[in-house]
Amino acid sequence: MAKARAAGFRCTECGWISPKWVGRCGECQAWGTVAEQSAPTSATGLKSRTDGVAPTRRARPVSQIAEEHVVRSTTGIGEFDRVLGGGLVPGQVVLVAGEPGVGKSTLLLAVAHEVAERGGGTVLYVSGEESVEQIGVRARRTGAGSDRLLLADENDLATVLGHVEEHDPALIVVDSVQTIASSDVEGRAGGVAQVVEVTQVLSRVAKSRRTPLLVVGQSTKDSSIAGPRALEHLVDTVLTFEGDRHTALRLLRAVKNRYGPADEIVCFEQTEDGLREVVDPSDLFREHREKPVPGTCVTVTVEGRRPMLAEVQSLVTESATPNPRRGVSGLDAARVAMLVAVTERSVRRRISDREVYVATVGGAKLADPAVDLAVCLAIASASLGRALHADVIAIGEVALSGDVRRVPFLAQRVAEARRLGYQRILVPRGTKSLLPAELQGGPGPDGVRVTEVGHLEEALGMLRHLSVV
Repeated sequence: MAKARAAGFRCTECGWISPKWVGRCGECQAWGTVAEQSAPTSATGLKSRTDGVAPTRRARPVSQIAEEHVVRSTTGIGEFDRVLGGGLVPGQVVLVAGEPGVGKSTLLLAVAHEVAERGGGTVLYVSGEESVEQIGVRARRTGAGSDRLLLADENDLATVLGHVEEHDPALIVVDSVQTIASSDVEGRAGGVAQVVEVTQVLSRVAKSRRTPLLVVGQSTKDSSIAGPRALEHLVDTVLTFEGDRHTALRLLRAVKNRYGPADEIVCFEQTEDGLREVVDPSDLFREHREKPVPGTCVTVTVEGRRPMLAEVQSLVTESATPNPRRGVSGLDAARVAMLVAVTERSVRRRISDREVYVATVGGAKLADPAVDLAVCLAIASASLGRALHADVIAIGEVALSGDVRRVPFLAQRVAEARRLGYQRILVPRGTKSLLPAELQGGPGPDGVRVTEVGHLEEALGMLRHLSVV
């Protein structure tokens, strides 16, 4: 019998496979994690059998499968329930991922407190990173002091399951999955084998007991979930908690959701007393001033399925150097450079020899092409020194040719602009007739006017009527 050959080398951190040994993983760039893996020893080269067995449950036509009503339980935090699709489902496993220090533990501690206070039963909060005394300090600071909220600091999976069996909680929180290890599996805590095993065991326990499970997962510098990619497939819902250390804004985004929308997003604000829900995030990304100033324009961006207003600010000034600077914050620098060139050609005013700065308000990160028209109007307004009226809003993608192109979710964008009192709304040509009748605007008591623009020159030509001298 021929001796089995090595099947290759595998990274113990991310699962990357290489035909030869290397000192550094080519996927996660970790050193010393690539090890040899054994090859299958069967004659066919497969580990699994190729003959089938009789199924225990026969396949049925889809027309005979009745639709089941999903029963949800609210957590008491409206925005958290919204991102889940209305609340927690019995046995649902939710992975909350984010960078260290972004506020994951604070959020889940608040959720645990609200569930316990609303009479949902005992809540078990297990931490493998902090002691119960450290968690208690945060709990007192954020007001999470329910008697039904039980805290435990454990790193052993069997002990965690012992707490679950002893208290029979209505909600389980594990912070974090990378710190829990099973004595039955080789490898360090946080490794591929341990993370997969711990997640699978906790998921089976949660589903067998029909108890919702919230699991914390750490993220890497590029905002991807640390550990194996299989971790995301083992859970029902994946939520990413994002935020900038220099701002108080926190975004909770649904990346995967088997029981609700997978593109929902909600906002929180970090305060001294914990996280505060932001029901209307449009106020965070625009300035409230008494008098309009040149170089500003408001637009409507869509994050997930939620329309939010955002203000774009621009400064165009004389340059003291042969190479004028271009400063961009909150937007894609390459796209802004393109829009500067398109605006210069359309406004027929030299901008390339001047310094141009473009930024968003409130630390907003805008990658939506629908903000292009607002960026161009802000740059033109700063260059000409003419301020747009406070009730002007611009929506549209700008092409290299200067054409203003259509954008998705226009009806939701226009509805959000009207709700917040904007009366002059610029939209791409050919889209006004596609809006519902109540959003098309025109002569009426509310004074809202929706105007179509087909080219950037047309929009800039209207700048004289839309601006304040």
